[in-house]
Amino acid sequence: TGVPAIVDLAAMRSAVARLGGDPKRINPLIPADLVIDHSVQVDFFGDADALRRNVELEFQRNRERYEFLRWGQESFDNLRVVPPSVGIIHQVNLEYLAQCVFVGKDAVGDLAYPDTLVGTDSHTTMINALGVLGWGVGGIEAEAAMLGQPLSMPAPEVIALELTGALRPGVTATDLVLSVTELLRREGVVGKFVEYCGEGAERMPVADRAVLANMAPEYGATMGYFPIDGRTLEYLLQTGRSEAHAAMVERYSKEQGLFREAGAPMPDYTKVLRLDLATVEPCLAGPKRPQDRVPLSEVKTRFRGSLTRPTQNRGFGLAEADVARKVSVTSNGALYELGHGAVVIAAITSCTNTSNPTLMVMAGLLAKKALARGLRVPPFVKTSLAPGSRVVNCYLAAAGLEDALTALGFATVGYGCTTCIGNSGPLPDPVARAVREGELIVAAVLSGNRNFEGRINPLVKANYLASPPLVVAFALAGTVDIDLTREPLGKDAAGRDVLLREVWPGEEETAAVLRDAMSPEVFRRCYAEVFSGNPMWNALPLKKSELFDWSEESTYIHEPPFFTNLTLEPRPPRPIRAARVLLALGDSVTTDHISPAGNIAKDSPAGRYVMSRGVPPEEFNSYGARRGNDQVMVRGTFANIRIRNLLVPGT
Repeated sequence: TGVPAIVDLAAMRSAVARLGGDPKRINPLIPADLVIDHSVQVDFFGDADALRRNVELEFQRNRERYEFLRWGQESFDNLRVVPPSVGIIHQVNLEYLAQCVFVGKDAVGDLAYPDTLVGTDSHTTMINALGVLGWGVGGIEAEAAMLGQPLSMPAPEVIALELTGALRPGVTATDLVLSVTELLRREGVVGKFVEYCGEGAERMPVADRAVLANMAPEYGATMGYFPIDGRTLEYLLQTGRSEAHAAMVERYSKEQGLFREAGAPMPDYTKVLRLDLATVEPCLAGPKRPQDRVPLSEVKTRFRGSLTRPTQNRGFGLAEADVARKVSVTSNGALYELGHGAVVIAAITSCTNTSNPTLMVMAGLLAKKALARGLRVPPFVKTSLAPGSRVVNCYLAAAGLEDALTALGFATVGYGCTTCIGNSGPLPDPVARAVREGELIVAAVLSGNRNFEGRINPLVKANYLASPPLVVAFALAGTVDIDLTREPLGKDAAGRDVLLREVWPGEEETAAVLRDAMSPEVFRRCYAEVFSGNPMWNALPLKKSELFDWSEESTYIHEPPFFTNLTLEPRPPRPIRAARVLLALGDSVTTDHISPAGNIAKDSPAGRYVMSRGVPPEEFNSYGARRGNDQVMVRGTFANIRIRNLLVPGT
């Protein structure tokens, strides 16, 4: 979403120049950070060389886009670009970019003011965990803000979610956010601010708060906000911000009435909801929506029930006779049978969970214990680890857990959104053939925030959101057709059953690892060269010019038509006549349905268009990568393969 914003700014400069004006007048008037995180795909996985190979392929595929962004980085004021292979925008913002309180200058002198943010991605809300007001907006709104225009909105209702008690042992922040998503979707908080309060919220560390704030779009709220408090100041120091800055944040927020003191009276809210944290249980969400929470103990029965349930009731519509169907597949020289529910993608991915050191260390400890018991991941499972920042690998390596994850196949594949945004890459050919041949309902288990139909992989219809340690567990099991509270993950070398509870990390064990492996210096070191530390980015040719040199041959970067015939005086609006309805849609229509970000199908209008421009299917890249070309995106609108258009029977 950042590329089309820079495309529009470049197009505005071209239009101003054509009209005889000074193109340098087109510049962001407020600070803008662009983090390149949506491009890396999981083509290679399962070994220590996967990261290098995926990054090389990423630069090969996206060289033209990256050269354009390098031009923008040098040509526009107030624009900083975080190069590829650094991390995911929301985690980088949480760990490094966000200030809580900014210091600038006005006509009088130094001026302190609250950190606020609008972002061109819905999960911008993650920064609410740090006491920063921020939410996702459309590209046009973001560009308007960059050019100095105010963003107006009706004063929202503010709904309090009072958290009481404490999570039970074995229950994670991921389990909590999936439970909150179910609760708030049922309540209805669309267009509202949610503010967390209560003793449970006060005790909660920022890393756990960030999991809750990240998924505000999934529970429908504009924000999921935690005010600045003592936990905020702790996090600023833990992540390498200076003591002087943390002290300034504390003083300013207290002076301005923005600091929440422990035990302070509850403010007046539109409505107060309550959740006892002790009632939360281990769970997943799926197989089609983030709000469809499934207790871990019910995953098996719920999945089996969904197989024959009608598609219009969020099922898969299989006939009873097809439920037991299996297909033989040979992988790495061994013969396996794939059936419905086989886990073909297991991805530790997304800033939602990789920003949380507790969850990541738990995944590493579970992997280490599983290896010690002789467990291995079945070869038909495509495993991947895509952290939201390089900090994750630093503390996992320091704790001796990175090797354990790699040994189970969870090698680092990239620093970016990957599977969460639909860049999961292709399934291995034998697995893909088996899925097509048997019309199998196979599964992905990922630590992401969205599991809408058609998003993760076009061949994978059942997608479950889970905590990082549960992703590892289901990878070991190789199926979601299992009750992991009772049935074994597998057998050890002696043939004994290995149950999940036997390898699940304890709280004290996890905390001890974190104490030894984490320090502010880890964050300072990882972010020391955040804007300049990628040699492949630095090696890209740099064209310094006020105007971008548009190419009609490009299928990535295209001058949009909005400004090509711009006049100094606006033309009168023209009437719209004889307009036709193209779509009639039901409920649960998402941005994925409107404008998909993942795979471009060969037989889609967008696929046919890029082929007509000489692009072979293996170089299609993704919709997200081609957002800088309006000709591709207009053909990709409503192109989601799972969309149900009531005007078109059979969709």
